[in-house]
Amino acid sequence: MERITMAIDEALAKEFDALIAKRGYGSRSEAMRDLLRREVEGDRIKYEARAYCVASLSYVYNHHQRDLGERLTAVQHEHHDLVVATMHVHLDHEHCLETAVLKGSTAAVRRISDQIKAERGVRHTAINLITVEPGDQHALPGTHHHHGHMHLIPRT
Repeated sequence: MERITMAIDEALAKEFDALIAKRGYGSRSEAMRDLLRREVEGDRIKYEARAYCVASLSYVYNHHQRDLGERLTAVQHEHHDLVVATMHVHLDHEHCLETAVLKGSTAAVRRISDQIKAERGVRHTAINLITVEPGDQHALPGTHHHHGHMHLIPRT
């Protein structure tokens, strides 16, 4: 592990310590590592067009909107290579929350997210992307064989 030394003003240090306590970090170092990972990941997702990712896409919609449920299902079927799973929750008599777990190229995942967001009757959307490296690495060599799929390894 590499050691980095920083100097920050006292007021910022106090605010950072309050944030650390609020979030339950054991040390400033762990909090800083998380902040750095988040910034590196955000930059990677924003600028690496060929990056792969796993994502959760959540959206709230009015299920009484004409044919909206069918249109959303059709979008998922059109992108069956990206959609790993979905969960559907009834919020009230009119609204549903759906969360789709997606994997694939970051650009393709963003396109399906934008397509769902643009559907008339979809009220709120949120997406969380985590970049991964496609590969065929194993912690334990020779544990199993792949049959037409690859592993998606989280970046550190």
